[in-house]
Amino acid sequence: MDSVSFADLAPYDRYKLLCATIVPRPIALVTTLGPDGTVNAAPYSFFNVFSEDPALIVLGLQHKPDHSPKDTTRNIARTGQFVVNLVDEALAEGMNVCAVDFPPDVSEVEVAGLSLKAGIEIPVPHIAQAPFALECRREVSLAFGPQRELLVGEVLHLHARPGLLDSERLRIDTEAYRPVGRLFGDSYARQGDRFALVRPSYADWLSARDA
Repeated sequence: MDSVSFADLAPYDRYKLLCATIVPRPIALVTTLGPDGTVNAAPYSFFNVFSEDPALIVLGLQHKPDHSPKDTTRNIARTGQFVVNLVDEALAEGMNVCAVDFPPDVSEVEVAGLSLKAGIEIPVPHIAQAPFALECRREVSLAFGPQRELLVGEVLHLHARPGLLDSERLRIDTEAYRPVGRLFGDSYARQGDRFALVRPSYADWLSARDA
């Protein structure tokens, strides 16, 4: 088996290996409010759910090469509020436009031709085309060196595009929801090929083993 010591690698090479092996990753298209009211949007694939009680998500924020914070990091540090817009196949092209390094006073949402809806528990709007949007409040932020910051956010409210959520049974229509996963480089993955694995109880496992 081939193996590599990360201590012997440059940070960029570690990044390449981590991004190519930990796949697919969900994509958070994060909207924040700039000091002038501009709605900024940027995609992050160093992202996942962390806890349900309290309801927490984690987000890996990257600083610019000169170590200055990007718009999203700076806006969250100032307001403590942000929205995680999930990305599906229909939103993929718009998400890619939002990845362009626009100036702070340019709204990626407008450039991408997307529309906004007002927040309910926070003033940050969410993207109307997103299949799901999570209104979040910063819980804690930890810096790991000059380039990376780990943000833990509490989910306050969930918005769903019509047809995706049964609000009475709290069930998601998994056939209608077609999320996109980040792979590496310019590669992404659709999630259409699914399969099920039933998790047995320990008693059932023992019974099957001894059969």
